[in-house]
Amino acid sequence: MEWWRCLFVGIVLLMATGSGEAQLSPNFYQSSCPNVESIVRQAIQQKLSQTSVTVAATLRLFFHDCFIEGCDASIMVASPKHDTERDAPDNLSLAGDGFDTIEKAKEAVEAQCPGVVSCADILAIAARDVVVLSGGPSFIVELGRRDGLISQAGRVPGKLPGPDFDLKLLAWIFGKNNLTLLDMIALSGAHTLGFSHCSRFAKRLYSFAPSLPVDPSLNPRYAQQLMHACPQNVDPNIVVGMDPFTPNTFDNVYFKNLVNGRGLFTSDEVLFTNPLSRPVVSNFAANQGNFFKAFASAMVRLGRVGVKTGNEGEIRRDCTAFNGS
Repeated sequence: MEWWRCLFVGIVLLMATGSGEAQLSPNFYQSSCPNVESIVRQAIQQKLSQTSVTVAATLRLFFHDCFIEGCDASIMVASPKHDTERDAPDNLSLAGDGFDTIEKAKEAVEAQCPGVVSCADILAIAARDVVVLSGGPSFIVELGRRDGLISQAGRVPGKLPGPDFDLKLLAWIFGKNNLTLLDMIALSGAHTLGFSHCSRFAKRLYSFAPSLPVDPSLNPRYAQQLMHACPQNVDPNIVVGMDPFTPNTFDNVYFKNLVNGRGLFTSDEVLFTNPLSRPVVSNFAANQGNFFKAFASAMVRLGRVGVKTGNEGEIRRDCTAFNGS
């Protein structure tokens, strides 16, 4: 328990508001681009009419961006040398639809407000919109971020939560980003959307332990379903729903799944098997409103992580390239 006390002391110290987040404001573009949120929303709706993959892809993109260099759209930068954040092994599974969504939204914003709105703010707005458009809670997005000037694949390792993390590791990596245990559990609820490649959880099915190939925390029937969908040596392109019941709807079924042993990743199921986090999971499983409220609050705090404001960074003309490159 000693690490837990230390963690919370650290989180309290980290929660002091930094200069960047203090400058964020929901009305940042009130004069310079008053319709920015409706422009982005329209672009998101158009993309969603083409594919439902947009929802989880865009939300995941926001998480991965904020956890690496802060919420500064550095994840969007592309390079012919394949050495930017998006090229890091931990980011290769990010769906192209997420990147395409933000690029199209940026084009729409630039057409009406050239050189004014950052890609970082567009990504933050889009992350909120895909949640709302898939049935989740709405919340006010704070704006005023600038786009970062660093995007390097080598700076990614160790900054993102892994599918096999235990509660201690999850709490530590979220705590580094000024996010509490409650924030971490609520944000994990984003796994109510989207899909995962079989390789991300195959160890739980076939090589969990020398004398115990299947993770005993898995619901046996669910384990059999996963084995059927993901046999050994399966095509690496095969994916399964993070939530086997409502993978395209933002709801609290993810937490109901955890209570019933249907968490896809170890890092999902540990939220219920660990007694420190179990009460919150049980509460969210029983009360969707409580989950929605906690998720909305956590998304606002996530959006403050490592932001650049004022004279920091730049306003990229093209989200995939630094200005002048």
